[in-house]
Amino acid sequence: MCQLLGMNCNVPTDITFSFSGFAQRGGRTDHHSDGWGISFFEDKGVRHFVDHLPAVDSPVADLIKRYPIKSRNVISHIRKATQGEVKLENCHPFVRELWGRYWVFAHNGDLGSKRPRLHGHFRPVGNTDSEHAFCWLMQELSKSHATVPSVSELTLTLRELTAQLRPNGTFNYLLSNGQALWSHASTKLYYLERRHPFGHAHLSDEDIALDFAQETSPNDQVAVIVTSPLTTNESWTAFEPGELLVFSEGRRLGT
Repeated sequence: MCQLLGMNCNVPTDITFSFSGFAQRGGRTDHHSDGWGISFFEDKGVRHFVDHLPAVDSPVADLIKRYPIKSRNVISHIRKATQGEVKLENCHPFVRELWGRYWVFAHNGDLGSKRPRLHGHFRPVGNTDSEHAFCWLMQELSKSHATVPSVSELTLTLRELTAQLRPNGTFNYLLSNGQALWSHASTKLYYLERRHPFGHAHLSDEDIALDFAQETSPNDQVAVIVTSPLTTNESWTAFEPGELLVFSEGRRLGT
């Protein structure tokens, strides 16, 4: 299965520490070597990087580790191909526009051969089940709401739509429009909320530690969502199977 990493914050924050460990899973500490990608929201814009090379061998991944891009919403993905060739167009995250905003989506799992019908203008470029599912979600969201709704309304709609796709297979995903970060666990996801007082963290995939107290202010709030815990000395919370959670301003919202 693929690997997912998401970050949601109340102030623009860089993800270099988490990504340095996460990238090791793309061919060094795990066997996910069929490409990778990452997207950063900046206001309404998105910085989007994908590469069909393994993350541990990718010069683009090395750039991300060294370049502290600050964002309030980040989605990253390391691919283990189950459907679709190892090609650039099949690398996650995928990006589409809806209601004048960019949407970013990444999926971990396999939805089998059954694919919902697409009849709108959202069409996949590659041939993965993941991109097809994303296009269907965008299509159905556009049918359900005339303009961008509130985060709570979007959560209700996404919960209904996710329930329709979940029976087809494994459907762990991250989705953001720059306002919030939605995370669904079909099988396995974990999250962590960091806030004052901040402490040290040590990566599980790389011998790197960081004292967040030296890098943050007392008002900072950061939520990290990942397939498997990134650090060895922090308390990660497992999603319940079938649970869809939404994060905004660096914290989990009530559902």
